[in-house]
Formats: sequence, structure tokens, C-alpha cells
Amino acid sequence: MNEPKMIWKIEQSQKAENLHLLYIYDDVSATGKFNWNTWEYDDSETSAKFFREELAKISEGDEIELHINSNGGSVKEGTAIYNQLVQHESRKTGYVDGVAHSVAFLILQACDKRVMGLGTSALIHNMWMQCEGNATQLRKYADDLDAMMESNRKVFLKRVTITEQRLMELMEVETYLTPQQCLDYGLIDEISGEADQNAINQLNLTRINQLQREVTNQKQLREEIAQLIKNVHQSKPLPEPTPEPTPEPKQNSLLNLFKGMSRKEG
Repeated sequence: MNEPKMIWKIEQSQKAENLHLLYIYDDVSATGKFNWNTWEYDDSETSAKFFREELAKISEGDEIELHINSNGGSVKEGTAIYNQLVQHESRKTGYVDGVAHSVAFLILQACDKRVMGLGTSALIHNMWMQCEGNATQLRKYADDLDAMMESNRKVFLKRVTITEQRLMELMEVETYLTPQQCLDYGLIDEISGEADQNAINQLNLTRINQLQREVTNQKQLREEIAQLIKNVHQSKPLPEPTPEPTPEPKQNSLLNLFKGMSRKEG
């Protein structure tokens, strides 16, 4: 029997009893796929209803890790999931494991800490809808979209570091963003993997500075020794010491004394 494909998963982490892992690994949708056996739609595991039921199992005060790899989907479902996360009294950390496009990136904004992995991407754009009707109805649909987009942008404007005008321009042209761009725009808080590399770089920089100081100290020591040798060579030679007279042997002194006494007697 084939196991069902995992598109949404919620489980308790083995790291700690109060840490829960949530995964959004498919399009956000109010309904599941159509079941040709039952002629009904299966329950969606990426709907706001399913999320509400699973989130209710997590005690307030616990920690949540939300992992995202989704192309987005239903705006109303994603917005509801965003607000459910905001309202839940827990510490929430969101990770982009693959892509966080469209409303999936909006859901990420509900997390206290937003992290994108290396090689991941985000997508922000104006929402769209399928509609039909006469000219009056179509114009109203456009006005409705403008109103919904104005409300949607408020989610991002809570924490971005760019102006609303700049955000509108990025959404208007449907912009894919790298992790570094998201970090620069204030759309995430951290790029996973770079923190460890920054620590390594800082350690290497400290070692380089230490080596530079040691090289400088050795260079100064060599220069001082060279200058000392130079000073010695340039100084005047010292005068040679005057040799002290060699004392006569005691026997010769006695002999001269007897000779002097003989001359006086003669």
C-alpha cells in the first residue's frame, strides 16, 4: 500500500517537549484534490480550517518552528493562517526551506523570527483573480483587488525597511527576491548558514590580526638589533690600556741590595 504524500505536517520536536514543528510544503488551498472515487473534494491539509485545528493542539507558551516550501495559493486562506499564527501566544520561528512565494511569504511574516536558507527565494506580487461579467462588474473587481492589495501590503509594512511606494513598485512588477534582498528590505531577520560563516570569518580575522601584530613586533626587534650593530661600528675605537710594569723578582732585589752595601764599605 502506497503511503500518502506529505504536504502538511505538524509534529512535536525531539529537541524539546515544548517545541513543535509545522510544515507547509504545498499550495495553500481551502479544499483538497478532487476524489474521483467519492466524487467529492478531499479535506485540505493546507487550509485555514485544518491549520486552526492543528494549532489548537499546541499549548500557549510553547515554541513553534514553521517550515515553508510553497508557491502560495489562496489569499483568503493564507491571510487567515497568518492571523491565527499572530494570535497564538507562542514563540514562532519561520524557516523558508525552498520557496516562499506569494501568500506563503505573507504567512512567514507572522513569525517572530523569519529565516531564509541559502539558495531559497521569495516572491511578492499583486494578487489576481479569475472573474467574468459585464464592464461594470469587471471595473468593480479591479477596485476590489486594489482594496485587498492595500490591506495585504499592511502585513509587510509592519516590519519592512523600505517605503510603501517602493514595496508597491516591487509588487507591481512581480519580483522574485533573494535571501539577501529580503534581509536588506526587512522582509526577513536572518539568512541561515551565514551566521556560522560570519563567526568563522571573525575568528580568522582575529587570528590574522594576531599574526600581523607578531610580525610587526619581530620586524621592530630586527630593526632595533640592526641599529644597535650599526651604532657599534660607527663609534670610535677605545684606547688600548697602558701595560703595568712588571715587578722585579724578589731575588734580584736582594742581590742589588747587597751590592749597594759592598760599595759603601769599600
